[in-house]
Amino acid sequence: MSLSREEARLLKQLGASIRRQRTQKALTQQRLAELSNLDIRNVQRIEAGEINLLFNTFNRIRKALGCSWDELVPND
Repeated sequence: MSLSREEARLLKQLGASIRRQRTQKALTQQRLAELSNLDIRNVQRIEAGEINLLFNTFNRIRKALGCSWDELVPND
């Protein structure tokens, strides 16, 4: 399934938000992957906005970063 331009833009924003929170907490991609029980390649692709997140994956990342939903979800 192909994403619309708007969906692709939002995924990139979400990935950038995750990357920003990760770096603010001085976590490597590897450590975030471990804390959220994901493969490091998936973390890399999520931060790059290359893949659509499942709700459960997003929630595991959010918990691993210790962030609220509002801190990660792009607001237009």
